[in-house]
Amino acid sequence: MEHGASVTSLVIVILAAFITPILLHRFKLNMIPVVVAEIIVGLIIGKSGFDIVEQGSWLEILSTLGFIFLMFLSGLEIDFSIFARRKKRAKPENKGTGAPNPVIVALIVFAGIFVISLGLSYLFVLAGFIDNAFLMTLIISTVSLGVVVPTLKDAQMMKTTIGQTVLLVAVIADLATMILLAVFVSLYGESHGNTWLLLILFAVGVLLYFVGKQFRHQSFVETMAKGTIQIDTRAVFTLIILLVALSETVGAENILGAFLAGTLVSLLSPNQEMVKKLDSFGYGFLIPIFFVMVGVDLDVWSLFTDNRVIILIPLLFVALLVSKIVPALILKKWYDMRTVLSTGFILTSTLSLVIAAATIGEREGMIDAQMEGALILVAVLTCLVAPIVFKKIYGKFEDEQHKTVVSFIGSNRMTLPVVRELDINSYETHLYHTKLDKIDDKISRSCFDIKELDGYNVEAMKAYGVFEVDLLVASTGDEEKNAEIARFAKEEGVERVIARVESPQLTAELKELKVSVFSVFLSSKALLKAMIEAPNVVDIITKQESALYQINMNNSSYNGVYLREFPFTGDVIMVRIFRGKDSIVPHGDTELKLGDRLIVTGSSEYVDELKMDLEY
Repeated sequence: MEHGASVTSLVIVILAAFITPILLHRFKLNMIPVVVAEIIVGLIIGKSGFDIVEQGSWLEILSTLGFIFLMFLSGLEIDFSIFARRKKRAKPENKGTGAPNPVIVALIVFAGIFVISLGLSYLFVLAGFIDNAFLMTLIISTVSLGVVVPTLKDAQMMKTTIGQTVLLVAVIADLATMILLAVFVSLYGESHGNTWLLLILFAVGVLLYFVGKQFRHQSFVETMAKGTIQIDTRAVFTLIILLVALSETVGAENILGAFLAGTLVSLLSPNQEMVKKLDSFGYGFLIPIFFVMVGVDLDVWSLFTDNRVIILIPLLFVALLVSKIVPALILKKWYDMRTVLSTGFILTSTLSLVIAAATIGEREGMIDAQMEGALILVAVLTCLVAPIVFKKIYGKFEDEQHKTVVSFIGSNRMTLPVVRELDINSYETHLYHTKLDKIDDKISRSCFDIKELDGYNVEAMKAYGVFEVDLLVASTGDEEKNAEIARFAKEEGVERVIARVESPQLTAELKELKVSVFSVFLSSKALLKAMIEAPNVVDIITKQESALYQINMNNSSYNGVYLREFPFTGDVIMVRIFRGKDSIVPHGDTELKLGDRLIVTGSSEYVDELKMDLEY
């Protein structure tokens, strides 16, 4: 009977995890993070609600694996390349005398968060709420990367200076809190005194990183990564289990090993298809079970039987706000108060690491079950309140902040007409050229702002800020120079690079570097062939009244809406939808997704109206 009850409870939890996102979508509750909704559903079916879930071996194992996999994916989510990026050009949202360096500002903000958290923790100790200031400091200072990242994406902030700064603060907080949590366990846990053993864990991590770096591009590995072998996925799960086991062996928490495994995989720049598979497995199966079980095990009503806990909940919530908003005031030097306050609020969101710290604290006898429940409840409240307040205060960026910054290297008959025809509301263009002769200078400068360079030396161009853009077009008269500029731009982290190259050898080389290549000869040949075989297609491309337009789907209100239910009725036809690497032929049952790039045709006034609806 006990086995049957365990299986029944597992079925209930799985169904709850399955139904939760459907309910969010059905009732348009996109403001609530799905993980928070899963905890709320767990509250309803667990001890705080109908109490229809019984603990059993199935749920205990799957919930533990879910937490381990959540920590792994948290490590995998960290993009370490942002620590190495050079200082970016000031974006339009900066109002000060220059753009701040995101890395330096993020370190200062987190230092402020940690110092204030430490001071507030001692106040909680003096008030008698908790005995260990170290544990309370970790709880107050942590930031939820899993809430910050999707919120920044939805607000179109990921590629802005302030967005990078907020992301870095969350990344640093995640890393620091996880490491300090491991130190905390080694100092105060059952195996205290073995802090130095953590060095073994990190040494093994470094060794595995170099092993993985050595073998990741081997031909036999790439061959075995396909079909039924999937050696890359097997390697990831082996790494997780190995580091989790080693972490427990040296007296640390298993989640530290999982987090370290995630950071190692992130450092090795994994194949994005494999990352999608891991995300699908984690967020599609194991992790929802963990979050539902967090709600199931939480007895909210018992919290309110203790006056001490009732007082603690609002005080801790205020402490979380103070610890994040006060350090964020340093941003006032570059941004307005609206931006500063919204940044402080989104950094207040905290969840998984608070759950980890509270669970460890209760297990080690430093807090009781009621205190653990109160800490988890406050973490859930921050994830409910912080994203909503952030969006209300800050909203989305103004129109001018959506501009794509483009550098054109070479001012000639190829680039000048394109610059003139680009939408000034969507693109900020910069033209660069070596010193022009007097006739060209007179004609060109009457219409264009062309910045003169002494030559096309890439280091000199870097100092001039040429590569601090979203897109670079290399179109000088020398294809070798174009290739050199394109290679350097990729090394400097320019996301999109387009180069004019005629030779097949250079074309193949640049395509390997993910540089888009165009050729005057091939373009002319393709256009002539199209005019012969499909003249109507050429008309669509070249005629203004039937031109093709790209619209980026940034409006979360239309996320998940079927095209047959899309409310827009203007004279616009959707020709194609690009989603990541996929090209989709749209039909009535096609769902719109955030981040989609829609290729449409129709009357310009209706296209502009649709663009306003979807992009802003």
